[in-house]
Amino acid sequence: MQPRELADQLRVKPGSDARLDARDPGDRFGYADKTAGRAALTPMLEEIDSLHDRLWAEATRAVLLVLQGIDTSGKDGAIKRVVGAVDPQGVRIAAFKVPTETERVQDYLWRIHAQCPPLGHLGVFNRSHYESVVAAWLGGDIDQAQCELRYRHLREFERMLVDEGTHLVKVFLHISREEQRKRLQARLDDPEKRWKFRKGDLSVRERWDEYQAAYERAITETSTEYAPWYVVPADHKWVRDVAVAALLLHAVRELDPKFPPPDPELDGIVVS
Repeated sequence: MQPRELADQLRVKPGSDARLDARDPGDRFGYADKTAGRAALTPMLEEIDSLHDRLWAEATRAVLLVLQGIDTSGKDGAIKRVVGAVDPQGVRIAAFKVPTETERVQDYLWRIHAQCPPLGHLGVFNRSHYESVVAAWLGGDIDQAQCELRYRHLREFERMLVDEGTHLVKVFLHISREEQRKRLQARLDDPEKRWKFRKGDLSVRERWDEYQAAYERAITETSTEYAPWYVVPADHKWVRDVAVAALLLHAVRELDPKFPPPDPELDGIVVS
């Protein structure tokens, strides 16, 4: 499947309901197995790397990959296996944890805007400004009226980013409840992975349906023509990687970055 076709399949059409329950988190996109998926991934990563070099050299536009999803959905893995294929000098990665005291006294988008990628860079958000709706709503920090207001804020914030030259690729990593159980148990059972486990993960898991509903509402409200959401099936890690790579490749292909023209003043110079 070509990147454009996959993007069309995963895209949440603006104005339509995200319907997470109607999207299969175990979808394989027709690939027979992991080997076939990995074979398709390699050339995509090579092309992303090449186009990223042009984006960096051009330095007039940026790409922002937003990775959102419930605990264990694979945000770190997608960054390692997809974003890790490009030159790190042109990449800016931000992971948003619980706001610090300094961040709390600012508006809730203050820390987000500060981490947006400079022109020429690929930016990656590991969690994002959507925590300020989903987590804040479920944590009781905002009410329904504030939630609706923040949807509007986020749409307008993203409109401004796009107008200023940043292309957004918003990805929701969609896993099943059973797959999350397996991954959480694997963290507990492996001494080298146990450090990733937090007791709070179990509290969130107990509210699985609430979180799914909150993400679905946020995606539905903020999937726009200029910054659509893509729901990526993530029960299979290799499928997740193929999908995220395809979406990123499709985005950079659409931008079609170019190397700057040679400086004519350099013609004829011979380095001795």
